[in-house]
Amino acid sequence: MAVTGTENHSAPTLGELARLADARVVGESASALATAVTEIGLDSQTLPAGALFAALPGTRVHGASYAFDSPAGAILTDEDGLAIITRTDERRPVLVVQDVRAVLGRLSAEIYGHPTRELTVLGVTGTSGKTTTTYLLETGLMHAGLRTGIIGTTGTRINGRVVETKLTTPEAPTLQKLFATMRAEGVTHVVMEVSSHALELGRVAGVEFDVAGFTNLSQDHLDFHPTMEEYFEAKARFFRPDSGLAATRAVVCVDDEWGEKMAGLAGEDVVRVGTRGQAGLDYSATRTAQDATGAQDLAIAHDGETIAVHLPLPGSFNIANTALAVAMAATAGVDVGKFAEGLAGVAVPGRMERIDEGQSFMAVVDYAHKPAAVAAVLDTLRAQTAGRVGIVVGAGGDRDSSKRPLMGQEAARRADLVIVTDDNPRSEEPAPIRAAIVAGAQGVGSGAEIREIGPRARAIDALVEWARAGDAVIVTGKGHEVGQIVGSEVLHFDDREEVRRALAERAAKENQ
Repeated sequence: MAVTGTENHSAPTLGELARLADARVVGESASALATAVTEIGLDSQTLPAGALFAALPGTRVHGASYAFDSPAGAILTDEDGLAIITRTDERRPVLVVQDVRAVLGRLSAEIYGHPTRELTVLGVTGTSGKTTTTYLLETGLMHAGLRTGIIGTTGTRINGRVVETKLTTPEAPTLQKLFATMRAEGVTHVVMEVSSHALELGRVAGVEFDVAGFTNLSQDHLDFHPTMEEYFEAKARFFRPDSGLAATRAVVCVDDEWGEKMAGLAGEDVVRVGTRGQAGLDYSATRTAQDATGAQDLAIAHDGETIAVHLPLPGSFNIANTALAVAMAATAGVDVGKFAEGLAGVAVPGRMERIDEGQSFMAVVDYAHKPAAVAAVLDTLRAQTAGRVGIVVGAGGDRDSSKRPLMGQEAARRADLVIVTDDNPRSEEPAPIRAAIVAGAQGVGSGAEIREIGPRARAIDALVEWARAGDAVIVTGKGHEVGQIVGSEVLHFDDREEVRRALAERAAKENQ
């Protein structure tokens, strides 16, 4: 079978993989079972000749429907997939298991030689702050002289070099191959976002995490997890010592009730982090100074000593993110002094990202797309400005609809102007999505001005035109994203580009 060039190990045979997965083998032969497998994947067409194609059930079509035309040398699937395959003239060996996802992580790790056994892997989960915390970790680790990989919402990097990936937490075969590539390139530490979907769908099975970090929990993904308790339980798999997915050490921010609950089930060695001076904290962070840009000086108390951090990111929530990152690095055995020193250089795309074209007011773009995040970014802006605060807010289609009015409520409670617009409507009609947000905003009775402007570029124009000297405006929802999903199309749209354009057009009018 194909060799990928990332292996420094003896590749397992198909027969060994069948035994590991407790799979029934259909169409086996002695020669096929003795063949080494060096690659596995879910995309039937991109696999090299001889690889193992993992055919999973999909929402519309079973992956086994694509098996016949794949160059893969063998197929891994379930009983439904086998029924599809047997209707063709299939002669390759088929490994049949009850649940492909349940074994996919273990098989992928085996095929790529368990790369995480040779890496220090730090995973971050929670509702908000995952991306920022991983950026803090990456920046600090690299400043401490460590070769570092990062995997998350904004993509994958190996020691600063961008590697293209699609999901916040890639599927297990892609993830294990990435780890193998990082190992081959001399990476020692990997930082990654771990989503609840990844935990629920087994994408991180087979990853041997050294440190798991928890940021917070608030309403999100209730289209996937029916209740907040089930959402919490999905995250808890990363911390329960008996779950099979838990890291060696757990670091938990206990600033909310969910954090306290998570710390309580994470075992005796859990490291507690907070920003409110709670009792029993291992790391307690406070702000000691803040300048007009929102940059902050922090003091993080640990074991009778103080770790000083200059943080260029604004917001109380970033104090918690920073304390979590410092505690995770320390728990992983990193030189905390060097790590903390490096945080002065952190920058996170689309997270409280200031857009400055010389205007007389503050303009910011942020990824906030859930009620608590909208509240947090507006609280941050309100604390930094003496003027008015305006926001553009929307919500995605085909996602948790119950959070839409809540987002409107949080915006109207804190902003002087709320402009409700389209986010990623996907397959839904945009107008009812906007109507739900508007209803929530109007129901607060706060006195905020509420406008509804569907086209996102026009909404941004209106926000920029409204602002006066000393005001602050923020465009939320998409952050770093450069596409807007409308129906089945992905249209180019970058909030940061649009804000710059609107600012330039305003400046041109004012200079006429």
